Amino acid sequence: MAAGTASAPALDQRRRPPAKTPFFARRRTRDLTLIWLFLLPSLVIFALYRIIPLGWNVLLSLEFWSPYKPARFAGLYHYQEMLFYDDAFWKVFWNTIIFMASAPVGIALALGVALLVNTRVPGRGVYRTIVFMSYPVMTVAVGIIWQWLYNEKVGLINYALISLGVINRGIPFLQDFDLALPAVILASIWQVIGFYMIILLTGLQSIPPNLYEAASIDGASAAQSFWRITLPLIRPSLFLCFVVGIINSFTAFDLIFVMTGGGPGHATDLLVTYIYSSAFKLSKFDYAAAMTVANFLLFLGLAFVANRLAGGEAGAIKRGA
Repeated sequence: MAAGTASAPALDQRRRPPAKTPFFARRRTRDLTLIWLFLLPSLVIFALYRIIPLGWNVLLSLEFWSPYKPARFAGLYHYQEMLFYDDAFWKVFWNTIIFMASAPVGIALALGVALLVNTRVPGRGVYRTIVFMSYPVMTVAVGIIWQWLYNEKVGLINYALISLGVINRGIPFLQDFDLALPAVILASIWQVIGFYMIILLTGLQSIPPNLYEAASIDGASAAQSFWRITLPLIRPSLFLCFVVGIINSFTAFDLIFVMTGGGPGHATDLLVTYIYSSAFKLSKFDYAAAMTVANFLLFLGLAFVANRLAGGEAGAIKRGA
């Protein structure tokens, strides 16, 4: 009995896993230190140019602020003005929503082009290059080009329509309250469609060909293969394109500024251009800060919804076993 009792602790010690040695602890600490050292420059830049300005902007939106007199606490005054007393804000807000809603149109067109150039057609590399060439062009140059195309007197579009007998006189696309925003949206889609095509083409080429072969053997049509194989497998690429479209709708300042300046009236004003006008033309920096916060929250909400629609794991990194 005594011998059996004495051997039990020894048996338990043999079954316990060996404790980590100081060598592994030091190695883990060294690896973590190196990781943070590599991340530190990016984190500092991100904090200086993103986190700190955003925090200061939130603080500014809660004050009556002017460069010429001391700041005073305003609470939610600017947000009340924005939501209940500024009719132009709601016009600009819906313009931004419409501009953003045009992203699926551009993505659908880019998907069609990507499907075409992904097939074995002669010269497909040339076609890809031609479609993509619109994206590297500077936005200011795109605005100038399309401003000339839409020109009422010497624009190519009006010249072609008059030559074909469709119209008798030029159409003032960028001066018309109903046509100005669609005209700007068309120019924006033309610029970004090449970028969408490259993203979607990458997704298409990552699909294993044997999936289509198996579907063909099972008697699936081309449409069924598209809906059940292609679309589900390029969902991350579609999500990325949609996020780029959202970002484009919130940052299309250059294009709007060059083509219309936000006019006529507020017909083509987006939140970003209206914020600029309020801050640097009317010197209402505190009110512009409140609109910037609303702009950021809207973008954050839309990105979250898009991520959920994409399955909730878009952009996630899968770790190996």
